[in-house]
Amino acid sequence: MPDLNETIHQPVRLKIMAALVALDSGNEVDFTYLRGLLEVTNGNLGAHLRKLEEAGYITVNKTFVDRKPRTYVSATPAGREVFREHVAALESILKRK
Repeated sequence: MPDLNETIHQPVRLKIMAALVALDSGNEVDFTYLRGLLEVTNGNLGAHLRKLEEAGYITVNKTFVDRKPRTYVSATPAGREVFREHVAALESILKRK
């Protein structure tokens, strides 16, 4: 049986990665948009983003827009690759009889 990536396999982190990998490479999404999309709290999303960032799967960019803090998130090339591998492992499991 193929190995699943334990960091990505957690449901919220899997959804985060799916949302980020759906973007064109180099594009990023706003924290507030991601929070609404996933229907999670600030703290919950922040904790999952930290875990993914520590693994090197995402980049978090904090900036100011009109003097208000904004956080943007994007998938790294390594994160995109590990997500593809995870999806392939899931597909392999599903195809087994």
